[in-house]
Amino acid sequence: MRALPRDVTISIGVMWTMWNKLLIKTIPSKFVHEIRKFSVSKMAKSRFEYVKSFEQSDTLLKNCWIVVRVDGKGFHKFCDVHGFDKPNDRRGLNLMSLAAVNVMLEFNEIVVGYGQSDEYSFVFKRDSTVYERRRDKLVSYVASLFTAAYIFNWQYIFKDSLPLKYPPAFDARAVLYPTDENLRDYLSWRQADVHINNLYNTTFWNLVASGLTNAEAETRLRKTLSSDKNEILFSEFNINYNNEPAMYRKGTVLLRKKVTVADNKSLSLIVPIFDDMIGDKFWQTHPELLDGKAKSNDPFDIGADIEHVLVQYQIEKHNKRKEGMKRKHETS
Repeated sequence: MRALPRDVTISIGVMWTMWNKLLIKTIPSKFVHEIRKFSVSKMAKSRFEYVKSFEQSDTLLKNCWIVVRVDGKGFHKFCDVHGFDKPNDRRGLNLMSLAAVNVMLEFNEIVVGYGQSDEYSFVFKRDSTVYERRRDKLVSYVASLFTAAYIFNWQYIFKDSLPLKYPPAFDARAVLYPTDENLRDYLSWRQADVHINNLYNTTFWNLVASGLTNAEAETRLRKTLSSDKNEILFSEFNINYNNEPAMYRKGTVLLRKKVTVADNKSLSLIVPIFDDMIGDKFWQTHPELLDGKAKSNDPFDIGADIEHVLVQYQIEKHNKRKEGMKRKHETS
């Protein structure tokens, strides 16, 4: 395209200046900004906005359960560098769950969270419309929020006993499950994985603590069955595996429940539950998970877990919010 003569270019510039002055004089000021914004944006975008056509939108199929699973990247090294207890570090597991609570507080569409080791699964409602069910938005936000919450709450869990030496990283994926049975089988699969891995790790690290090298412990456990590992723990270390903390053997289930706290007040909290999800009893006890219309007005009996760090964290947060609103009301 041939360039415009210089005098024509100057004339266009003068006309644009006069147009702006006319806007200011003849049009209410509240509209001038919007008109200029529209004019500039159209001029700025008209040449380059074609690049948006390269974006690919992957929309998750409707009427399916959405499960977003977060996994730690290089967490064996991360745990070694920070000296986490083996085979399980209660503080580290609680920090994972606290990060998960932060994700669930952000997304009301999550009906259940399930975590073990360095992973957490978040189950979104079948009819969830969050981010218009765009896979990239959902996966990236959950992964980034979980990572940020893990780092942000490190001090809350470890206090001054353990400094964070380098930031962790988590990736995420989204998987669709079309039926309730598929979803239950997925969660059963992840819980069965907890049992297999934790039984092995508990036996392995007890063998190492008894004097075996890592290689010798691996050789000792090669081709052993669950019954063999249970026998080693009981006969050599006087450990009944069934008496190990349920959080280590079953993982942590996070559910939204109305809970009675101090002074018989009820709060809606995300509570940790250490229970078997493979059988029917769990789903009969919590029917609202699969049937969103099933409601219970009776507060959930959380028992001794009222003192759990996840519950106390939310109660503290509630009290701070309440106190802040009270001060705001008093000063207004």
